[in-house]
Amino acid sequence: MTSHHTSVTASAPQLTGLAAIRVATVLGFPSVAAGVIARRRAMMGLLERLGADQAPVDTVRELRQKYGNGPLRLVLPGRTLVVVLDANDVARVLDQSPDPFTPANREKIGALSPFQPHGVLISKGPVRNARRRVNENALDTDRPLHHLASPFVDVITDEVTKALQQARPKGTLSAADFTVMWWRIARRVTLGDAARDDDSITDALWTLRSNGNWTYFHPKRRKVRDRFYDKLYAYVDSAPANTLISALAATPAGGAVDPVGQIPHWLFAFDAAGIAASRAMALLATHPDQQGKAQEEIDAVNVAEPQQYSYLRACVLESVRLWPTTPAVLRDSTAPTTWSGEHGTYEIPAGAAFLILAPAFHRDGDTFDFADRFAPEIWLDGRAQEEPALIPFSAGPAVCPGQNLVLHLTSTTLAVLLTLTDCDLVSSPTLSPAEPLPITLNNFGLEFAIRDAADRIRTVSDA
Repeated sequence: MTSHHTSVTASAPQLTGLAAIRVATVLGFPSVAAGVIARRRAMMGLLERLGADQAPVDTVRELRQKYGNGPLRLVLPGRTLVVVLDANDVARVLDQSPDPFTPANREKIGALSPFQPHGVLISKGPVRNARRRVNENALDTDRPLHHLASPFVDVITDEVTKALQQARPKGTLSAADFTVMWWRIARRVTLGDAARDDDSITDALWTLRSNGNWTYFHPKRRKVRDRFYDKLYAYVDSAPANTLISALAATPAGGAVDPVGQIPHWLFAFDAAGIAASRAMALLATHPDQQGKAQEEIDAVNVAEPQQYSYLRACVLESVRLWPTTPAVLRDSTAPTTWSGEHGTYEIPAGAAFLILAPAFHRDGDTFDFADRFAPEIWLDGRAQEEPALIPFSAGPAVCPGQNLVLHLTSTTLAVLLTLTDCDLVSSPTLSPAEPLPITLNNFGLEFAIRDAADRIRTVSDA
């Protein structure tokens, strides 16, 4: 529970020394091992086999039982990490961003600044507000469908059709096939058709992101960054119509905002969106009831035109709830904050890093009967919206400005896939409505068998 104006009556519950280091290590291990900024493919397979996200979920539950619901300080060498244990406190931290809980967290700045030094996520003060407005305007944050939704649907239809045609001879669509398809969609939507096969620009970004996994401990790759930005500006200079960079070019911005400096984060975010889409496809391929509802939604509309796909969007939200693409949400406090727990009211000084471990709340079996199952209906009947700790796209003033765009692109991709082919998940682990879903899922290991591919792969307009 929170307190904003009550006087301090107790010391903040805290762990120090080896106990604090042990808890921080357990909580952070899956995210750090997987790659906070760029997923490590080989490591993701190992983490899946270990069920690595279970230990942090269990640890947060144990901390809550032992220390109460108030935030718990971990006093580490050179840093104070505050673990948020209560859903209402999740809401407070996110609702009060960026002040006094700034998203420009110290570790995040170290990880992201080498490739997006002017990104809104690591900006502060008035320039942050200006950059946020530019992002919201270009991404149509407040609209369920971007004003360029129609050409985006054409791109998705084209790329999904081509990907399935290439997959037909072998009868399977692998995670690698899905990734290639998704990045072609992302580059065309963001930069234009000329970028479709330009793996070099996203590969350079991947290198910079991989270095970002090490935050301040990896030397800056200035030559790689320069090559990346040279390519990026070449696309921006042409600003093809019906792309996100054309929407950005049409958005007024002051010189300090650096509109082009926002694009690296859009491309970064597309990676997480593709992961969420592939996992949602795996869920639909293994859950006949939900797939049937999705098919009903698709059959009722013209897939060649922009649609909101409420049910498919809910499926993507469920994918991210079950396996958060940003499992550790970090905020740094810019001022002292007052909290209340079972043992009284206490103050946490400014400069602490607040950690919201999303899986610990999303998979909280003590609170949710749907914690470990695929339940897209919770996003449609109001239950999810009533739970402040279900945060697939974060929440509050710093909520992901591209949420609606991502949900449109991913749900449309799923709609076209389900229109053009029937897929069965043939990789391990098996996802089943009869069993709790795995706590960790390696998206790089997914593989789908394409049923009746020869008859079903066709253009959406013919479907």
